[in-house]
Amino acid sequence: MTDATMAADPFWADDTLRHYAAGLYRTALRLTRNQADAEDLVQETLTRALAASGRLRPGTNFNAWLHRILMNTFISGYRKKRREALLLSRNAVQWCLASARPESGARSAEDEVLDPAIDAELVAAMRALPPRNRLAVYLADVEGLGYRQISTLTGMPVGSVKSCLHRSRGRLRARLAAHGPAHAAPRARA
Repeated sequence: MTDATMAADPFWADDTLRHYAAGLYRTALRLTRNQADAEDLVQETLTRALAASGRLRPGTNFNAWLHRILMNTFISGYRKKRREALLLSRNAVQWCLASARPESGARSAEDEVLDPAIDAELVAAMRALPPRNRLAVYLADVEGLGYRQISTLTGMPVGSVKSCLHRSRGRLRARLAAHGPAHAAPRARA
């Protein structure tokens, strides 16, 4: 669609476009729940619609077409934000693991206060686990993350996360039971 065709097309007239933009804005506001994000979403939708106007066939429901572009734009933005959040959280986990390794002999004040409170046998049992298993147990049992989140952060398939956690918890249970009943974790009943 050329500029001359668009100028002659009543859909691209200012009043008509304002009418559709108002409906798009209402939908965008419901999706984003934020006025500024809704305005950005409508603007991006209209920009994409203008770029794709050459593919618009005569007889197409223009309102439905614009709303489909709006929904696709919103979904793409949502997925992008999720990917960025996962990347940030993966980087945060790596940073936490890296910062947990002391670079010098100095200990933090946190370590000095918390060390007596942590059972030495539990620490030894956790350290006996392979690093990948230790990370999975930490993310599940300390941070409270679900299987899918652990899978995303560690790069392991969900099934591997489940079996890794099962085996690791069994090893921890056996090792702590060897130190007496006070340290053994109660078994969950099925």
